[in-house]
Amino acid sequence: MDSINGQTMNDNGQQKYSIERAPSAYSTLDTFNLEKNRSYKPQFAGLYFARLTSLRAAVAKTALAAWDDYEIAGEKAQRCSRVLDVRQGQLSWAVGTVYMDMSLKPNILEDISKDHWLSAPSGRTTYSLQDGSDQMMLEDESGRLRLTGGMLETTPLVTGCIIAVLGTERDTGDFEVIDLRLAELPTQPSRWEKHSPPSSVSTTRNKIAFVSGLSMSGSSAISLNLDLLSEFLRGEAGAAEDQSTAASISRLVILGNSLSDSLEPETTTTANMKPRGKRLAKKYGYDSSTYDPAPTAHLDTLLSSLLPALPITILPGPMDPSTVAIPQQPLHTALFPRSRVYASVPATRATQGPGWFDSTTNPTEVEIEGWRMLLASSQAVEDVLRYVDIPDDSPVLQVMESMLRWRCAAPTAPDTLWCYPYQEQDPFVLKACPHVYAVGCMPEYESRILEGDDGQIVRVLAIPSFDETGVVVLLDTETLEAESIRFGIMHTMDR
Repeated sequence: MDSINGQTMNDNGQQKYSIERAPSAYSTLDTFNLEKNRSYKPQFAGLYFARLTSLRAAVAKTALAAWDDYEIAGEKAQRCSRVLDVRQGQLSWAVGTVYMDMSLKPNILEDISKDHWLSAPSGRTTYSLQDGSDQMMLEDESGRLRLTGGMLETTPLVTGCIIAVLGTERDTGDFEVIDLRLAELPTQPSRWEKHSPPSSVSTTRNKIAFVSGLSMSGSSAISLNLDLLSEFLRGEAGAAEDQSTAASISRLVILGNSLSDSLEPETTTTANMKPRGKRLAKKYGYDSSTYDPAPTAHLDTLLSSLLPALPITILPGPMDPSTVAIPQQPLHTALFPRSRVYASVPATRATQGPGWFDSTTNPTEVEIEGWRMLLASSQAVEDVLRYVDIPDDSPVLQVMESMLRWRCAAPTAPDTLWCYPYQEQDPFVLKACPHVYAVGCMPEYESRILEGDDGQIVRVLAIPSFDETGVVVLLDTETLEAESIRFGIMHTMDR
């Protein structure tokens, strides 16, 4: 347990006192860890079928509760076991997977036929031309059914959602939707359900610090904002009240993009220069002459300065050195020669649990202070936002809420979001409702409480990039109340 020095009088006439940092109760569920001998050869269709199989019963249950006695002009709605069993003019409903046919959506088959190579994930901000050409379909093992109707314009839907639709087939072959249902939130476990509270857990109101987008680069050392954050977390900044706040923080969670993707112009120029009398730098593969160890060294320095005082959980993000496809696997501890002494040994992690420094997957499920949390970086939310145009003042929070109601942490994978080709099960399907859902590298800090039909309560958090905003978010572990603290130079901060 770390001690934070404050001010009292000792025998030598010096002002000193000690505040003990709150202990952390922490465990991981390892939901998204992949096997070492994994294969990328299987087709991705198995993932869609596994998702539909997992969620079909839950969606059908909500649909049946809503439409069991539904009638129009004396005709009762009939359930069709397959989407192609609907009949023209018959009021019916069916469960299936949404597929969006959009003009700007990447098409891997076209890439292969035209260029014979695989491009990187699209950098487009939207997949829709907003000209009415987009089509929505419902599919299952039997085939696809094109959906129409104004109901589809009021509910955000993307490829990979499992839904139930109520309506009738027109003479054009389209299915006009008059109502639809989602899986809604799964059952929420009670606090401390997975693990009993340890006797060492403090009875005071602890806090968890969330941050993302540290964006460490090789061009400069730790920025002033990061230095201020580091001093605050160690309890070395501010008055006694600030030190008490720092002492109440039981864990720091870093939600992706700890490293920057930007290069200084002179670095890029130097790397691409043709050296006289020497071979050109490699165009493909690893080239040691263009590798810059400074960003990871600066990150390691920051983490190693915090770890003696504070346990840390770190997730990879789209700019970090991890797998491109989700679930991104943990940042290798070899990247952190100073910090890895605080991590658990891989061989003993399964039996002894995670260490003081826990490098985990993106996304990940953990239990902190008894609360079940779903944590992720930005990829899944950003990809969903490319499908939908949400007029809500907080589109990020609206998308996060929708993903919880869809019971899927990455609905657009594998269509437009690269992922591992699971076959037997889809780990992105939520088996239990989290108490906290936090996503990093978002444009700004936002927070909202989502309430389910069966009493579920979820704190939804959008954590902004620290490099751009200087914001760190503190979550109270007793009330799940959230607050933000902003670090920065006075003349650069909004007054």
